[in-house]
Amino acid sequence: MAKAPRSALLLLVASLAFLRWTAPSFAGTRSPKVALHSTLQQKLKAFGRQNSCTARAAVGIFYTTQTGNTETVASKLAEATGLEASDYDGEDFSELDGVIAGCPTWNTGADEYRSGTTWDDYLDTIKEYDLTGKVVAVFGCGDSQSYADNFCDGIEELHNAFQAAGAKLVGYVDESGYSYGESKSVKDGKFLGLPLDEDNEDDQTDDRIAAWVEQLKGEGMPL
Repeated sequence: MAKAPRSALLLLVASLAFLRWTAPSFAGTRSPKVALHSTLQQKLKAFGRQNSCTARAAVGIFYTTQTGNTETVASKLAEATGLEASDYDGEDFSELDGVIAGCPTWNTGADEYRSGTTWDDYLDTIKEYDLTGKVVAVFGCGDSQSYADNFCDGIEELHNAFQAAGAKLVGYVDESGYSYGESKSVKDGKFLGLPLDEDNEDDQTDDRIAAWVEQLKGEGMPL
């Protein structure tokens, strides 16, 4: 955010000081000088509010995709949060305060490297990062009908990589709103992130994203 010119602040302060000395001391009337004095006070307060705002925390949305579904979801998340979504290519997240990471589940049934995307190449590397103090949330795309027994398995793997790096994980979603067989990403009745099904339930994606974004804000994601 650009800072207001120092000269503008000095002018406001000087004007306000002048009017304090020249404003009438009697009550019952509101002279033009008093009205101007009030206006200058309001502007000075607004100036102070503007310049006391801290810089917005840096949060990034990163995704990988196989069929385009995860990219579509990432774009919707970007619109909902005002952030930019980027195709993940090995970033180390060192300059960020928060990360929203998304992946598909492509290698269904696999114990590891389930996304079939660039994430798989960096999972072990991410585990070695020091992400202490950073807030991370994970989303994933799956097919709850054709691959019901491996629904959004990739969420767990990505979640665990960031957790191993010391990040604070947020954004767990209750499983009760989904119909599926099994998922490695469910622990104690909650998905370890936001699961989305663009193949069968794309009509629910927007509402799920909107609710999740509000949840993330309440859980410490600096949006």
